[in-house]
Amino acid sequence: MSLARAIETGDLAELPSRRDEDWRWTDLKGLLRVLPASAPAEVAAAPIEVAAGEIRVVRLDFVAGDGAQVARRRIRVAGSLVLIENHQTAGVSETDLDIILEAGARLERVVIATAAEDAVQVVIAQVALAEGARFAQTIVTAGARRQRLETRVRHPGGGAEARLDGLYVVAGKRHADLTTAVIHEGPGGTTNQLTKGVVTDQGRGVFQGRIEVRPGADGTDAKMGHHALVLGDRAEVDAKPELEIWADDVVCSHGNTVGALDEEALFYARQRGIPEPEARAMLTEAFLGEVVARIEHEEAREAVAAFVAGRLA
Repeated sequence: MSLARAIETGDLAELPSRRDEDWRWTDLKGLLRVLPASAPAEVAAAPIEVAAGEIRVVRLDFVAGDGAQVARRRIRVAGSLVLIENHQTAGVSETDLDIILEAGARLERVVIATAAEDAVQVVIAQVALAEGARFAQTIVTAGARRQRLETRVRHPGGGAEARLDGLYVVAGKRHADLTTAVIHEGPGGTTNQLTKGVVTDQGRGVFQGRIEVRPGADGTDAKMGHHALVLGDRAEVDAKPELEIWADDVVCSHGNTVGALDEEALFYARQRGIPEPEARAMLTEAFLGEVVARIEHEEAREAVAAFVAGRLA
């Protein structure tokens, strides 16, 4: 079941619902009683190919209007690629990406997702790594009426590295769901994951992260962290970090915290003459800044920093 399948067939029964464990916090079937008319979309568009030895920066804009839209794109990297994605949705949309990294390839993917307050937005990336590949990702969002940003990685081990980061700033009645799954299939792989979020008003943040270390993936080094600030009495954060380990000699850990701003730090900022609203914004921006700082590409890092500052303002 998927939103894309429902749009393409017109069958609402294809929508994911809370009965699907993986979608229990992002129920689409209970929300969408009628699908808007389908709109022209970029379906199976020309793939992006980066040859061995080639270094490229590519910007992709996925813009969906008031209707229902499905877009698909295939990306194959043998060299080095910085991929900056801008996803904008006014109606109902799903974007599916198939990303393949060949041996020794490098990809930094930065995703900025924006949507109208009443929009439904789904972005799903399937990522396959070869040995020695390096995949780094940062997803940034302010949510939508319902939003799901999902990444699934097949990790071969063999010296391959994956970094999967996320950042959400959700206000009003918006909803943001950042879901990831990394499957370690061979020995000697690394995964490092950090997601941070801030939720205010009646907003809702969802984090689901799963790292599976399959039999034979010995020597895997995998770390996952999710940390969120809840800055409103009616705001909500749901988090489900998971580790499934079926191998030996691994270094794996996960952490999850959900709380409020540090009142002691806020007190000291006010003692230094900083007005309370400015102090709260400063501390919140510093909390999120750890994720921003991990972005390697300077232009992308500055764009994400500006996005965060604008949302906090």
